[in-house]
Amino acid sequence: MPHSTRIKPLEDFKIKGTEFIRQRQGELEQLFGEPTHALDAKFAKAHDEVFSRIDCLTCANCCKTTGPLFTYPDMIRIAKGLEMPVQKFIDDYLQIDEDGDHILQALPCPFLMEDNKCRIYAFRPEACASYPHTNEAGMNKIFDLTLKNAEICPAVVEILSLITPK
Repeated sequence: MPHSTRIKPLEDFKIKGTEFIRQRQGELEQLFGEPTHALDAKFAKAHDEVFSRIDCLTCANCCKTTGPLFTYPDMIRIAKGLEMPVQKFIDDYLQIDEDGDHILQALPCPFLMEDNKCRIYAFRPEACASYPHTNEAGMNKIFDLTLKNAEICPAVVEILSLITPK
């Protein structure tokens, strides 16, 4: 399948995610104003429900359009898994962004395979393992990140749809 054919639905999804946020901005702000424990419980329940029926391998938009931050433990673990020195991993795959964080040199992720599987899945970065961060403690502290992820991940829009007051 040509690359541009695969990207088109992802571009359409970003429009859909942005539109969802625009239409529900007030409800989303109300949702994220709820007490932490109650909000976390809502997200955890919706996260489990949505991910019981969504297969990330049908999308992999996160790997195609955005990259994780790499911690030093991530770098050590990945370099070991790839059987290469840490510095070579850093030199070959990472760059330092304006905030001083290690990020990928290019997107899509160089470890994303044609079938949307991850070549380093067993030792992937922690940020990838926890993406889209919809079942973490303290969801009210990551409001902006959650809205950003709604433009990237169809599952986030589904989760927000389930728990947003209508």
